[in-house]
Amino acid sequence: MWCMKKTLVLVALLELADFPTMATATGDTGAKKFSTGQDFLKQQQFQEARNAFEADLQQHPTNVLAHFYLGEACRGLKAWDCAEEHYQTSLELDPKSSVAQLATQRRQKAKVWRLLDEGKQAITEPDASPTKFTQAEDILDLASKLGLDDEQRALYQQLHERIQQRRHRSREKTASIQSHDGLMALVPAGEFIMGSSMGEADEQPVHWVYVGTFFMDTYQVSVSQYARFLDATSQEAPPDWNIMNRSQHQKRPIANVDWPEAKAYCTWAGKRLPTEAEWEKAARGTDGRTYPWGNEHPTKFFANVNRDNWNNHGALTAVGTFEGGKSPYGIYDMAGNVWEWVNDWYDPDYYKTSPSKNPTGPSTGESKVIRGGSWGSRPDALRSANREIHSPSIRGLGTGFRCAKTP
Repeated sequence: MWCMKKTLVLVALLELADFPTMATATGDTGAKKFSTGQDFLKQQQFQEARNAFEADLQQHPTNVLAHFYLGEACRGLKAWDCAEEHYQTSLELDPKSSVAQLATQRRQKAKVWRLLDEGKQAITEPDASPTKFTQAEDILDLASKLGLDDEQRALYQQLHERIQQRRHRSREKTASIQSHDGLMALVPAGEFIMGSSMGEADEQPVHWVYVGTFFMDTYQVSVSQYARFLDATSQEAPPDWNIMNRSQHQKRPIANVDWPEAKAYCTWAGKRLPTEAEWEKAARGTDGRTYPWGNEHPTKFFANVNRDNWNNHGALTAVGTFEGGKSPYGIYDMAGNVWEWVNDWYDPDYYKTSPSKNPTGPSTGESKVIRGGSWGSRPDALRSANREIHSPSIRGLGTGFRCAKTP
């Protein structure tokens, strides 16, 4: 590699020696300045050469050779956007100049190096997101299509390997995150089957929906979490709070909250209510299963369901109790315990016209959607595709929520 670099420098210097000067274009004074810039280039003093040619271009902004040599100086500094710009300018000023062919080649190489640098920068950020990795791959693929020399191809391959390594580490790191109010699970971007032919007409037609990456609370919001929210804000406590906020209930889900209260909590926690599509994907995954755990009928091993007695919050079980009832993403209690508010307004015909990518529900409505069933529900209500509704102001002893977050 050292020998190759030395050879490239020698070739560049020989090329410089053969280039015409600016004497005929700018007169003796301009030629003297130009000669100074060339001397700096030959000595590989690239910053000094850049300064000299930039100064000359202030006096002679249309000089083809000054633009070309400024491109050379920027190339030596690995300032690829500058190099690409001035090679291009020299070509636009005179596509038949003595340096046009070389400017074309150098512009192409500078563009490839710029793209490789952009790809490298995108994946070396400490908190680079999956979207950044995808963008970096697109940039690198574009560079490859433009053509790579041996040195560029070696870097291209290194960066591709680094993307895969960072993706692997990112998946390990972000399979779950710890927010200040609890654990969250990653639901990766992709399509899933939304709706069901087993239920009411508002679950139809069954359709494929793409949802972007998001995090979902691993557990329903608990009484203890809601207590911290009330202590930190001026929010009024829900009815029966004196019953719910007892030591034996702290790990049970909060209930009897309306939609604005659920939304206020999520906002306070730096999150938001999930969309209906996000909720359903988080619950059933991508294989069209009936319940979070699969297609097996609900039992006491999967969910807290089919109870008849509220018993002053005692009907609820502590969040995360049913290990066998987890969703494909490791999320607990997406069937039973309490119904969960989502962000969407309700429209029984929405599935007929909803967008196929990241649907957010109708823009207006009278009722909000709740999902998942509760401690008092019968098994059919626990289906992940089942849709129920409440007026936003309605509270219920079987209604709670969990939050979502965009990475």
